[in-house]
Amino acid sequence: MNNIVTSLNKAFLKLKPSRSEINNFKTNLKRLFTLIDDKESEEYNKNLISDFLKDTYYQQAYFMNTKERKDLVIRNGALPNDTAGVIIETKKFSNKSEMITCENLNAKALQELVWYFLGERISQKNIEIKHLIITNVYEWFIFDAQVFEKLFAQNKTLVKLYTDFVNGTALGNKTEHFYKEIAQPFIEKVKEELHYTYFNLRDFQNIIENENTEDDNALIPLYKILSPQHLLKLPFLNDSNTLDKGFYAELLHIIGLTETKNGGQVFIERPKEDQRNEGTMLEETIAKLSSLNKIYQLRNAAAYGDTYEERLFNVALELNITWVNRILFLKLLEAQLISYHKGDTSYAFLNFSKINEYDILERLFFEVLAKDYSQRNKEIAAVYTNIPYLNSSLFEPTELEHNALLISNLPDDKTIPILSTTVLKDAQGKRRVGALPSLQYLLEFLDAYDFSSEGSVEIQEENKTLINASVLGLIFEKINGYKDGSFFTPGVITMYMCKEALHRAVIQKFNKAKGWQVNTFEELKDHINPFNKEEREQANSIINSLRICDPAVGSGHFLVSALNECIALKSELGILQDENKSRIHHQLKIENDELLVYEADNNEHFFRYNPKNTESQRVQKTLFQEKKTIIENCLFGVDINPNSVKICRLRLWIELLKNAYYKTPTELETLPNIDINIKSGNSLLSRFALDTDLKTTLKKTNISISDYKEAFHKYQNAESKEQKWDLEHFIDKVKHNFRTEISSNSREVKELQALKYEYFLKYESPQLFNEELTAEQEKHKKQLALNIQKKETEIEAINSNKIYENAFEWRFEFPQVLDDDGNYIGFDVVIGNPPYIQLQNNGGRLAKQYEGQEFKTFARTGDIYCLFYEKAYQLLRQGGICNFITSNKWMRAGYGQATRKFFLEFTNPLILIDFPGIKVFENATVDVNILLYAKEKCTFNTLACIVKDKELKELSLYVRQHGGKTTFSSDESWVILSEIEQRIKAKIEAIGTPLKEWNISINYGIKTGFNDAFIINGEKRAELIAQDPKSAEIIRPILRGRDIKRYGYDFADLYLINTHNGVKEKGIKRIHIEDYPAVKAHLDLYYPQLEKRADQGDTPYNLRNCAYIEDFFKQKIVWKAVGRNLAFSILEEGKFVTAPASFITSENSLYYILGFLCSSFAKYFIYNNSDTTGAGDIMLNIQSLVKIPIPQPSINNQEEVENIISEIIKGKKENIDTILLENKLDEIINNILSLSPEEIDFIRSF
Repeated sequence: MNNIVTSLNKAFLKLKPSRSEINNFKTNLKRLFTLIDDKESEEYNKNLISDFLKDTYYQQAYFMNTKERKDLVIRNGALPNDTAGVIIETKKFSNKSEMITCENLNAKALQELVWYFLGERISQKNIEIKHLIITNVYEWFIFDAQVFEKLFAQNKTLVKLYTDFVNGTALGNKTEHFYKEIAQPFIEKVKEELHYTYFNLRDFQNIIENENTEDDNALIPLYKILSPQHLLKLPFLNDSNTLDKGFYAELLHIIGLTETKNGGQVFIERPKEDQRNEGTMLEETIAKLSSLNKIYQLRNAAAYGDTYEERLFNVALELNITWVNRILFLKLLEAQLISYHKGDTSYAFLNFSKINEYDILERLFFEVLAKDYSQRNKEIAAVYTNIPYLNSSLFEPTELEHNALLISNLPDDKTIPILSTTVLKDAQGKRRVGALPSLQYLLEFLDAYDFSSEGSVEIQEENKTLINASVLGLIFEKINGYKDGSFFTPGVITMYMCKEALHRAVIQKFNKAKGWQVNTFEELKDHINPFNKEEREQANSIINSLRICDPAVGSGHFLVSALNECIALKSELGILQDENKSRIHHQLKIENDELLVYEADNNEHFFRYNPKNTESQRVQKTLFQEKKTIIENCLFGVDINPNSVKICRLRLWIELLKNAYYKTPTELETLPNIDINIKSGNSLLSRFALDTDLKTTLKKTNISISDYKEAFHKYQNAESKEQKWDLEHFIDKVKHNFRTEISSNSREVKELQALKYEYFLKYESPQLFNEELTAEQEKHKKQLALNIQKKETEIEAINSNKIYENAFEWRFEFPQVLDDDGNYIGFDVVIGNPPYIQLQNNGGRLAKQYEGQEFKTFARTGDIYCLFYEKAYQLLRQGGICNFITSNKWMRAGYGQATRKFFLEFTNPLILIDFPGIKVFENATVDVNILLYAKEKCTFNTLACIVKDKELKELSLYVRQHGGKTTFSSDESWVILSEIEQRIKAKIEAIGTPLKEWNISINYGIKTGFNDAFIINGEKRAELIAQDPKSAEIIRPILRGRDIKRYGYDFADLYLINTHNGVKEKGIKRIHIEDYPAVKAHLDLYYPQLEKRADQGDTPYNLRNCAYIEDFFKQKIVWKAVGRNLAFSILEEGKFVTAPASFITSENSLYYILGFLCSSFAKYFIYNNSDTTGAGDIMLNIQSLVKIPIPQPSINNQEEVENIISEIIKGKKENIDTILLENKLDEIINNILSLSPEEIDFIRSF
């Protein structure tokens, strides 16, 4: 049994409800207490509960009512046909015999609940049940549906008994029999594992009825336990995956951006010209850049786009992101300072009353936050007494600011209209209207939100919405990321991936350092003695030696999750300690991607920093220093987009800010310069190989690797700007020396030197006898000179090649992954969500760029993420872990064959999680998977899992419950199969022949290139034949994919003008349009379009070449290419079908093949072997279909199947119900396949 606080998600618990929400809750609860009457019926009390929950939470967005015999059901949406999310069983308070108690769970109420759950889960296939509740109004028992899933739905014996009971094959047929003879004994076996949350409303009655608002904080857990966020497991506002859309929309409005959608893609861009607001930050930046002619003065202007307009927008956007980054960071800092000083608003500094000009804001950036207290001039020191010195490169002018604009260049007087949905309110509490100067608007807008990142469970008295620091990463990734094919990764994904990868890497580290043979994290905990100071110190050193890299870092979400996981790891191992090596006893946990810290003596109360408390100071300082150590030593990131790099650095600074502490009564600890670990560049391109020798360079420059590493460390903690600049110049000089020396010793240079040396020896050096060269020697001399010229040209091309302009030199950019001799060792973990961009997009620009880079995973039709998988392998140390989330197309697509082969030959795939049809990314329609591999020999033993739960709340638990070991041993399609699926696969492969090995032809439907001209309706057909009867010769009936149904089709009275181009190899002549004047006159109406189309034959009137044109005049099986429901049908001779629908012709029995294609088995097979669209539709391509195994028929089997197919087709044409015939056909197919009842039930569940 759990209490309310322990059952709630702790990140959700921290979210402050507004005063109005709590007041409404109190009012409704007070009314409930008043109306409770145990003398009334159970129905009366059920209605009270329904009214209370509706009025408080569910009225608008979630339909709530009875369902069948269930007392109450809360749906997962607002409509009565939405799936059931919560099932509630109600009892009268006096009904003691049926109501459960904490001492006796196995009463009728729970037995009924099991019955209702199995009905939803097994009979109705509802996998979206979240919670189940039993209540007598006062007492509440809340069960997580995952507990029921594990104990009941996954118990094969119970499900079999339930199924027999429902089908009427059990001994009893009344529900009382199920309760007493089936449910009761099963509950008795598992009741110790049946965890639940219990509370009694009467325990809160005194708080409800008193008027002291200070007591209301105690109601927050009760308010949240019954909320849709908890019961329906919904996202909530301080969930790092949940965007406050109002905040986002208004911030875009103030900056001067807009979000648009095009073909399922989302773009953040400048509004159309007639919709722009002149006074926005972006528009004023663009105007200034243009008037001062700044774009033409930039040295690297080409990096910002191909056209002047592109460059203008991108430079302005980068400047605006830099400025807004700083402002949001300061808003978080302000909230921290106020929180540290118990709500003292004198620490507020970022408001329009204090900062009413951009010039003052700039002064705050560069003359306050970037300067030590002692260096500030007296006037500034007097005004900003409470603002700390941060020593962060965030508050230094960037190179672009130096070369373009500073924020002080923006005008203060230009106004922008207030957004109609603004968060700003007037004195009467109504939305403000009118216009405001952009700076005033921005600061007042930010002031309308609560930026507190830490705190206890309390009420937000001002009714402000919380903006979680983590959500800022999501906001900026949306603003910045779509054009790069990158998407913000939800916290539930980053948490799981970081935990899996880091646990494995840490175990490897300890095993190597200690000589242990530990396999699991639990075993590791048993091996470490947290009470031994020396052992603790060594364990900390081992974890601090982790090297973690995200090569497509984006907003830095993975690195933030990795940072939190490293800290939580230390806490869980009991080795977290302060600077004096004393243990920190406070418990640390990660929930919703947030690192939560609890009080040492109470794991239900959150830790709050109090600078005046010694223990609180010790804990806060430890957390800051631990985060700083990990950020400086363990975390590395690269991104091709410099804006992403800025955002990533900001996210890491924010994580440090959360634990900023006072080193003196007035001074906060300064922030490190973490920019040196997060860099901009193209991760996939490097001029120098990782095994390039640095020893010569080190000898010549007299600089050791340890000097290079020490410079990095000193840079991170530079005590002054001067020291930082000196170190920056030193580091740049070292890297320049590396580049110069490596270039002079490259393979190409050495080959050129060898050629020149050979030429000199043979043809230029003094010879003993000055004999004339033979013809052969002259030929060789010319060839050698030509080779020298070619090699020089090659070297010049490499040195000047724009392809390497943005290349990232992994060989020496991160000295932390080099040994003392300068040899590249590699990272322990490479993790992330690389971009998804097809290489053939934009005219194949990326394909051309990477084709010569010797990637084994390269395919011209492939995707860039495949190359990232291989780059990760190169970057890892031996045994290192790669964990990526990418599109899942590589598992089945043709272009993925090279990637699958690479995984098998070079890596050991350990975990593969597929999310077919699950929308993981908010604005991406692509299906994704997670693959974790180790850089080691393949063991062909992968933990594989298909995720079907849309909520994705506890991925680790889900994978443990639903995953299974799978062997991937071929570069053919990778399909994840459960134990029963593996049995089915083995069985059908043993007796079936893949369809591609039958005597069949499979082809696409006809492609016209312009359907408006070539596909006509019946009326037009009649008109053309009336004008010229000869027209009938080339007008054929045609179906579209949408017309095809199961076993039949709906003819839409459409016809194809079949002006085919002939087939020369078969002696079929093309259609001459002059022979069909009426048809020609019709096509002439569309001649401009016909002439331009790519799909045309010898003349614009002819269709494209089609070698299988004769097959359209045969009987065939047709199907549509995309759809939720599979549809195969017979189509008669002479009838056509449009692409992308396809068709089969064969000398074999098409009716027999159709029987299999329309069976439950085929549906199951196709669903498992085909890609899906983002909307969940099956994309049934030919490559997937030809793999379906169909047993060669016996004479009896063939006749039986053909006869039933004939009856079904006849019935469909006569509009007769054929369901009994279809079921009978399914039984015959299952018998042919020798499937067991269990296997048949499994197949039919798809």
